[in-house]
Amino acid sequence: MKRTRFQVAAVQMKFRPTITANVERIVELIHSAARNGADAILFPECAVTGYRREFRRLEPEQVAEGCATIAGAARETNCHVLVGSPTFRNRRWFNSLLVSDRRGRKTFQYSKIHLTDSDARFFTPGNSLAFFRLDGIPATAIICHERRYPELVRLPVMLGAQIVFHPNAGLDSLKVSKTKRRGRDGIAVRAFENQVYYIFANSVGHQGSGLRSAGDSKIVAPDSRVLALANNRDEMIIHAELDLTRAGRKYAKEALRQPVFLRGAWREMLALCERQLRKP
Repeated sequence: MKRTRFQVAAVQMKFRPTITANVERIVELIHSAARNGADAILFPECAVTGYRREFRRLEPEQVAEGCATIAGAARETNCHVLVGSPTFRNRRWFNSLLVSDRRGRKTFQYSKIHLTDSDARFFTPGNSLAFFRLDGIPATAIICHERRYPELVRLPVMLGAQIVFHPNAGLDSLKVSKTKRRGRDGIAVRAFENQVYYIFANSVGHQGSGLRSAGDSKIVAPDSRVLALANNRDEMIIHAELDLTRAGRKYAKEALRQPVFLRGAWREMLALCERQLRKP
């Protein structure tokens, strides 16, 4: 039977100075969210390592061990866990989101396509959109800066995604950070224009060198209502129950049909996306 109710949690996290400390805190937060009924738990971008750091000094083995510990916590709590982490593949680093299922198995890995200037000094861009399933529910993901590229959401929603997961690691001046508070970041628009749920997990607080992360993690409904909203100061977990019958993808589906002259182009583009997803 198709699932219609799904509990999600977004973790607003203060990064620690070491991988070990971050992983220990992530495991604690997984257990906390699971005790409150979460089916899926989203953590920020680069939660395993922290974002404001010298990535060139990372050791692939230490990062992999941390990710394995987090996958073990997913298995222990019987929850899906989505966590941001650098990943190492073919002698290159990627800025990724790792998806672990209830048995602790990695079921999907999305790597950030549109890198910031600071990302690009170290990371290689990904080359595939995100599309995966949690308990059979189709979902997608973008990472941080990619909120500026609506096609990264629209195309997976056209493929069937009903939930968008968005890990973030804010890094702004105080002036810019203030403009993003209390939901003023465009996320509700993205949920509305696709008629999907949108889960946003951000870091929070001082990041060094006068930079901050705005926090403001949120869970948004398909009609743009904010179901849960974190503040801009504290580490915390927010929760919401999703009614998937409301995530009908209405406007994305209508865009596939009209205007008529674009129908073939959309079908071709979606076929390209599916072929890319099948590549190892």
